Amino acid sequence: MNISANLKRKVQEEIEGQLPSLLGLYRHLHAHPELSGQEVNTAARVAEELFAAGCKVTTGVGGHGVVGLLENGPGPVLMLRGDMDALPIREKTGLPYASCETVTGPDGQVTPVMHACGHDLHTTNLIGAARVLSASRDSWKGSLLFVAQPAEEAIGGARLMLQDGLFTRFPRPKWALALHVDPGLPAGTVSIGHGYVTTACQSVDVIIKGRPGHGAAPHLGVDPIVLASQLVMSFQTIVSRRTDPRETVVIHVGRMEGGASRNTIAENVILELSLRAQGRDSLERLITGVTETAYGIAQSAGLGPDQMPIVQRVAVLTPSVNNDPELSRLLTGIFQEWLGAERVRASSKPLLGSEDFSRYGEVDPPLAVVLFFLGATDPVEFRSIAGDPVKLPRLHTPSFSPSVDISLPVGLRCFCAASLFLLSAE
Repeated sequence: MNISANLKRKVQEEIEGQLPSLLGLYRHLHAHPELSGQEVNTAARVAEELFAAGCKVTTGVGGHGVVGLLENGPGPVLMLRGDMDALPIREKTGLPYASCETVTGPDGQVTPVMHACGHDLHTTNLIGAARVLSASRDSWKGSLLFVAQPAEEAIGGARLMLQDGLFTRFPRPKWALALHVDPGLPAGTVSIGHGYVTTACQSVDVIIKGRPGHGAAPHLGVDPIVLASQLVMSFQTIVSRRTDPRETVVIHVGRMEGGASRNTIAENVILELSLRAQGRDSLERLITGVTETAYGIAQSAGLGPDQMPIVQRVAVLTPSVNNDPELSRLLTGIFQEWLGAERVRASSKPLLGSEDFSRYGEVDPPLAVVLFFLGATDPVEFRSIAGDPVKLPRLHTPSFSPSVDISLPVGLRCFCAASLFLLSAE
C-alpha cells in the first residue's frame, strides 16, 4: 500500500517506546471509571494527554467531550474516535488495578462503576495514536481530529457533540474511524466488515391496560399480567414469522412491572423493550409488529378502543453503523499489510449491539465511516475454551478484562497505518 518498510519500522519502534507509559495510563483509566455524562476527570486527563501530544485541545464539546486537532499543512482531514464512559457494574476481575469506585447515578442511587466495555482501552488507543502520529509528522499531510466522546453507553454522546458543532467548529473530516474491543476474537487480531456492522436500536415501552378487580373473580376483570405474558411470547413470532429469515432482528423484553398485591387484578402492566435490526426500515417494521400484536391481544380479551395498549418510543433511535464499503475494503488491505493477512478477519455478521458512532456517518453530506473490532481475549484462553461465547469474558459483565498488553499495540498499529495511508505525504 505504498508505505515503506522504513516507515513501518519507525512507527513500530515509536509504539513500543510508548507502550509502558500507555499501559500505565490504561491502568489509571480502568481504576477510575466514570459514568455517562460524568466523565469530568477522564476528560481532563484526556485533554492533558492530547495537549502534550501537540494537539490544539477543546474541552466541553457536547458535555464532557474533548477534541484534539493536530494540523500538519494542507490536506484532507481524518477523524479518530474513542469513547470515555463506563458502566454501573461492580468489578470482579481481581486485577490489581480493578475499579473500587462508586458514584451517584442519574437515579440518585449510589452504584459501583466499572469499565466493562473497553472504553478505557479505546481512549488509551486514541491518545497513543496522537503521540505516535505527532512524532511522525514528516510522513503525512493534512489534519487529524482526535475525538474523545462522552456518553456512548447512554447512546447520546455522538449526537450531543454533533449538535455542539463538532463538524462546524472544527475542520470537517473526510473519513471517521473507530475501533471496539471484541472478546469474541483472540487478542492480536482484528475484524472488519463492509456495510452494516452493528444493529440499529430503539427502546420502546408498551403499557398494557386491564380491568381491575378482585383476584377471586377473574371473570369480572381483564388481567393485564396475563395479557403481558401472552405478549412476551407473541412478540417472538414477529421475529420468526413476520421477518425475512435473512434479516438480523431482536425483540428483547428487559423489564415487566405491574400489580400491587397478590389478590387483586392490576390496572396496567408496563413492558420495557429493546428492538434491534440492521436498518431503519427493518426497525420500523418491528415497531409496527409490536403495536399490531399488542392491539390484537387486547381486542381478543374484550377491551374497547379506549383501553388499547400504549406503545411509545422512549429514547432517540440509534442507527446502525454502516461501514463505507470502499473505505473498509481499503483498510482491510492496509491492516493485512501491517499485521499479516492471518490476523485480519472479514466480519460477515453485524454485531447485535448498538454504537452511536453511527451518528457521524449520517450527517449531510454523508461522511465515510468505518468501525472495526479489536480482539480482546488472551489467545491461550481463547484456544482453551475453543472460542465458546458462553465461556468468554463478555462485554458488560463484571469479569470482562481485555488482554491489553496484546490488544493495545495492535489497535495502535491499525490507527497509525490507516492514518499514514489516508494522509500520505507522497
